[in-house]
Amino acid sequence: MAAPLTDQEKRKQISVRGIAGLGDVGELKRSFNRHLHFTLVKDRNVATPRDYYFALAHTVRDHLVGRWIRTQQYYYEKDPKRVYYLSLEFYMGRTLQNTMINLGLQNACDEAIYQLGLDMEELEEIEEDAGLGNGGLGRLAACFLDSMATLGLAAYGYGIRYEFGIFNQKISSGWQVEEADDWLRYGNPWEKARPEYMLPVQFYGRVEKTESGVKWVDTQVVLAMPYDTPVPGYHNNTVNTMRLWSAKAPNDFSLQNFNVGDYIEAVLDRNLAENISRVLYPNDNFFEGKELRLKQEYFVVAATLQDIIRRFKSSKFGCRDPVRTCFNTFPDKVAIQLNDTHPALAIPELMRILVDIEKLDWDKAWDITCRTCAYTNHTVLPEALERWPVFMFEQLLPRHLLIIYDINQRHLDRIAAMFPGDTDRLRRMSLIEEGEPKRINMAHLCVVGSHAVNGVAQIHSDIVKSSVFKDFHDVDPHKFQNKTNGITPRRWLLLCNPGLADIIAERIGDDFITDLHQLKKILEFVDNNDFIRDVAKVKQENKLKFASFLQEQTQVKVNPDSIFDVQVKRIHEYKRQLLTCLHAIVLYNRIKLEPNREFVPRTVMIGGKAAPGYHMAKLIIKLITSIGQVINNDPAVGDKLKVIFLENYRVSLAERVIPAADLSEQVSTAGTEASGTGNMKFMLNGALTIGTMDGATVEMAEEAGEENMFIFGMTVTDVEEVDRKGYNAREFYERLPELKLAVDQIQAGFFSPAEPELFKDLIHMLLSHDRFKVFADFEAYVRCQQRVSELYKNPTEWTKMVIRNIAASGKFSSDRTICQYAREIWGVEPSDVKIPPPNEPPFESQN
Repeated sequence: MAAPLTDQEKRKQISVRGIAGLGDVGELKRSFNRHLHFTLVKDRNVATPRDYYFALAHTVRDHLVGRWIRTQQYYYEKDPKRVYYLSLEFYMGRTLQNTMINLGLQNACDEAIYQLGLDMEELEEIEEDAGLGNGGLGRLAACFLDSMATLGLAAYGYGIRYEFGIFNQKISSGWQVEEADDWLRYGNPWEKARPEYMLPVQFYGRVEKTESGVKWVDTQVVLAMPYDTPVPGYHNNTVNTMRLWSAKAPNDFSLQNFNVGDYIEAVLDRNLAENISRVLYPNDNFFEGKELRLKQEYFVVAATLQDIIRRFKSSKFGCRDPVRTCFNTFPDKVAIQLNDTHPALAIPELMRILVDIEKLDWDKAWDITCRTCAYTNHTVLPEALERWPVFMFEQLLPRHLLIIYDINQRHLDRIAAMFPGDTDRLRRMSLIEEGEPKRINMAHLCVVGSHAVNGVAQIHSDIVKSSVFKDFHDVDPHKFQNKTNGITPRRWLLLCNPGLADIIAERIGDDFITDLHQLKKILEFVDNNDFIRDVAKVKQENKLKFASFLQEQTQVKVNPDSIFDVQVKRIHEYKRQLLTCLHAIVLYNRIKLEPNREFVPRTVMIGGKAAPGYHMAKLIIKLITSIGQVINNDPAVGDKLKVIFLENYRVSLAERVIPAADLSEQVSTAGTEASGTGNMKFMLNGALTIGTMDGATVEMAEEAGEENMFIFGMTVTDVEEVDRKGYNAREFYERLPELKLAVDQIQAGFFSPAEPELFKDLIHMLLSHDRFKVFADFEAYVRCQQRVSELYKNPTEWTKMVIRNIAASGKFSSDRTICQYAREIWGVEPSDVKIPPPNEPPFESQN
């Protein structure tokens, strides 16, 4: 059999990646050598692979700059409504390959690097992931930026330039150990510092009521330094901006504090201010009410709003003199999207600017604020909702506390007028929760201060309306919308799975890249033997490649003919990695019981990070690694079953494992996963889904047909019924022998012989206080997994089901999601205008 093509050879075949013109290749080589010499100050004798990566990155970046400047110029001249996406997380991953693809440079760069005697894949591997996010919420923001640029929207992502992103996960003796992610150590070629746009942010101080209005005085100032990263659209010459703020101490910081001439101490104290942008909080779906986090949330909001207002006031390119002074048109020119409640302070901060500084009256300011802001809710888990103690606001943001009290008073007056005497409703709907301590409910603030509130999948948006914000939906039903999440097909198909992208483009052309609904055209080929063979072959090549990567990384040899059964996501009880663990133990026990029986081989892969303070999640990781230790070293099992924990799951690892997966595990308890986006990535890349009716998996089943997925378990209604009756885990434990055996083995120390008691907390949780009802879905899950194994024995039918899934994944493009936000929330229309490239005259000189 012919040796499989290397990625480089495959790329050359690919029609959808731009033709490498000889002129382009020569120019890229010259540019590369110029950067090696002048930017990196190296020659080929002493240059390291990292130098070559930086030379290539600068070469590619050069192609962004002209388009970037021209895009911003175009926005200044056209003065469109601008969209501001505010998020404390942007989980970008690597930038090089995505930029080459979106600029149509990939083949030319491949050829240039090849001619220079270098290995493109090796250079791509050197780039650090920009891990400025925890998981779904941060990665969604990154996909949205890609789609907003591709759809020609005048959009900006605003966030924090964390010096340390999500920790690197090391597994040591089977336990997670966290390591700081020093991603900026070697510099970041994709960002441009903009010190000329540095802005002051105030903290602490006190409020003074004066005749000319309220003043916030005696504050401590921290400076916000912007760093801009270009965000290229796909083949449309649009390059938008992601602006991330870094905290800088002002030069007089701490020196004004009449400290007895201790200049050295004062300079060292600058760190206190600069700690604001030091590190990303590593919690996913969990609120930890730390003052530093509240500072981060206000820091990004205060800097961003000053920037938004500066840009609103100056309408011509390069002009910094205020032109607009009237704010009536502000909501017609500015849309602010709050990615969860983390940037909720944008609402009181905009009110502070309009009322205290711009001297608008309250009602006018409030009308402008509500028409400008919109809020996306990302979770219904109560422990994730942000509820800040009032005493923190009193110290840190005293003016904002008073503004929130005023907002609340007017809000409660309105509710009281609608429901006279209903004090319980007032208590439920208040922005302030009474108790010890009193708290501010940030989600209530967002709902009251926004003109639109959306969930991120239909089932989630329904739950938001019927339970989480029911009282608010009763009075303002028009505010509530659904916007089902999506993923960018550029990164999650073209970049990570070129082989699949190519065989699709051969059949239906390449328009699907910007119009993913076109994938339904491949349904015509569902019975075409050549296409079935091609799809299966691409998957097999991806599996072989990942298997060799795994062997390199973990020294475990996996069977590439086995089912690659993958669950990668944050480790959390609600995501129920424990179901997958229990199933692996069941399979192991079956092999041990009947070693000669036919068995469909499986490689179970689980990956994801646990929040450092989340004891149970860390114990779950230890259980997975302990099960793997036993199963992977049992000669009676051989290559029939392997259990592997994928260390340090991150964007760049997702890009490897997702194209290789056969089975995607989406097994959260119905009603807990707001949407999920990993589910969509697996579907697009030719994996079948085993899942509950939760999040966007419900809509995936609608699109593909339930018969083309492995759906099991309780629905939201079933879960409510169990809650009503009371969940009794022991009943399942006593009734299901395979479950009882697996649980008893864990409890007795079968997987932890050196520490038999190791998992007692975990077993106690499962039997006595499991909020997520793992045992209730166990039987249905194991039965469903049996159906998976049966189908896998028939490769043709399996692949046909894969094709039906890929064909049905068109809805789950973030392009569709962003079109809906644009039209239904932001009031802007996507544009297919292709801005002329830098080597052609701009629009006005073309007339």
